[in-house]
Parts: sequence; structure tokens; C-alpha cells
Amino acid sequence: MAYYAHPTAVIDEGCQIGEGSKIWHFCHVMPQSTIGERCILGQNVVVSPNVTLGNNVKVQNNVSIYTGVICEDDTFLGPSVVFTNVINPRSFIERKNEFRTTLVKKGASIGANATIICGVTLGAYSMVGAGAVVTKDVPDFGLVVGNPARLTGWVSRFGHRLHFDAEGQATCPESRETYKKTEQVVVWIR
Repeated sequence: MAYYAHPTAVIDEGCQIGEGSKIWHFCHVMPQSTIGERCILGQNVVVSPNVTLGNNVKVQNNVSIYTGVICEDDTFLGPSVVFTNVINPRSFIERKNEFRTTLVKKGASIGANATIICGVTLGAYSMVGAGAVVTKDVPDFGLVVGNPARLTGWVSRFGHRLHFDAEGQATCPESRETYKKTEQVVVWIR
């Protein structure tokens, strides 16, 4: 077997799971979902139909990833992160044809107990603070916190807060990579 699944995990037929991935206790991976290589699903994770997880995605305990969610490579979903897929759910009205796509771009991290309202895009290497409620798009390298989540700063690919000088440049203290900010856009200078 190219991946590991704990004996208590339920893996439905019709899903794809990449080599080196690990699926732990009490997880449920549903049909037509795709999990990339080297992913880790912690305890009690649900991956609904038509969800896509890229390579090296880390999902902590107690996360339900609903239909319409796409997580690109190297994304991190903290414990008890909540995704939605319908903007106005009602138990007596079926709205499966109204599911909205939520995109978590490469390298983005979502903190514990954050809620991501459907239809938003979390930019590459962005960071969502613990407990935040994200109701609108987050830019690449953006740091958002609060309810509703607000942009409060910028982070590097390594997750460190960036402090920009008068010329709009910042250096990551760990990687020494540099970044350039113009208005509300941050780019990584390779």
C-alpha cells in the first residue's frame, strides 16, 4: 500500500490517496476526493466528496473539509478548523447546487478553531490567526486575525512577521529571503 490508514479510518472507494500519506484514527475519506502525496490527516478528520488536497498538506485533529474546498500544496489546517460550503444553510432546503469553492493557496496556514466562510481565497503563504472568522479573500503573505478577520500585517514563507522599511522591503529573520510591498501587495524576491 502506498499510504497508511489506521484501522479505524474509513476510506471509501473512488477516492485517490497519494504515496506516503498517513490517515489516522477515526478519519473518513469520501468518494471522488483527492489527497496528494505525503499528507497527514490527524484524528477525526472528514474529507468530503470532490475535495482536493495537494501534496504535503497537514490537517490537524477534528477538521471537516467539505465539498468545494481545495487546498494546494504545503497548506496547514490547525485543530478544529471549520469550513462551510453554503452561504445560507437551512435543514429543510437542499442547496447542494449552491456549494461555493474555497481555495487555500500554496503554503497558507490556518490557526486552531478558525472558521472559513465559503467562497473565499486564502492567498499563498497567508496566515489565519487562531479563532479568526474569515469572510473575505486574504492576500498572498497576508496575516489576518479576529472576527471578522482583518488584515493586520504580513508574514514570510517561513511564517515570520515582516517589517517593511521606507522603501517597502523586508527580510525574513529565519530564511533571510527578501520581500517587497507596494500598496496592499507583497511579493517574494527570490
